[in-house]
Amino acid sequence: MNRDELRRLLAGVKDGSLSPDDAFDQLKLLPYDDHGFAKIDHHRAVRKGFGEVVFCQGKTPEQVATILERLSASGSPTLATRADPETFAVVRRSIPDAVYHEQARCIVVGQSKRPEHGPCVLVVTAGTADIPVAEEAAITADVMGSRVDRLYDVGVAGLHRLLDNRGRLLTANVIVAVAGMEGALPSVLGGMAEQPIIAVPTSVGYGASFHGLSALLTMLNTCAPGVAVVNIDNGFGAGYLAAVINQMGLRGHE
Repeated sequence: MNRDELRRLLAGVKDGSLSPDDAFDQLKLLPYDDHGFAKIDHHRAVRKGFGEVVFCQGKTPEQVATILERLSASGSPTLATRADPETFAVVRRSIPDAVYHEQARCIVVGQSKRPEHGPCVLVVTAGTADIPVAEEAAITADVMGSRVDRLYDVGVAGLHRLLDNRGRLLTANVIVAVAGMEGALPSVLGGMAEQPIIAVPTSVGYGASFHGLSALLTMLNTCAPGVAVVNIDNGFGAGYLAAVINQMGLRGHE
């Protein structure tokens, strides 16, 4: 939206020909910043509550740096996922305060405000090999302003490890369950916890796991209630949804 368009919009609100709600609806769709290779959506936070997230895979480091520089100019926390160290090195040159979370493969610019107490997102993994996907979920929820707790390597091969942490399950507002192999962990949690569970299948496993397809099908076919499933290795999608659910819980505590 250019200045003339914005002036016409404001004039319409001022003279009564356009209601504030109608003006807000128009602003929700604009503006975007056209760089040719990318159209950067500066108003996504208005529509969605959180700004545009950059998926780095398939983009050049320079493209990622340009997008992040433009998005972070507003001062709001900015997230980039599936970033490698080479991409971060280029980003860091233009955004010195950018932080790289190597295990999660995420770049974060800025810091969100999050409560020290109250509802939290609990990220649980079946095994240590699932942690990279789990960390993507945890970092995403954290950047979006949720308090995050982590409970790793408590899969069904040693169920007593999970049972020893029942108290932490009870304090969570929403649970992200990350598992590869046969993907049974979300079903177990679904039978134990009353909170919504977001299941994340990972591509961890031997040949018959079919790069996560076996875990995905197990989770989709769970008989436990209250379990939703995201795509294979989609820690970002799980963390985003968990943060949205958790924010609803936080509003209920205000």
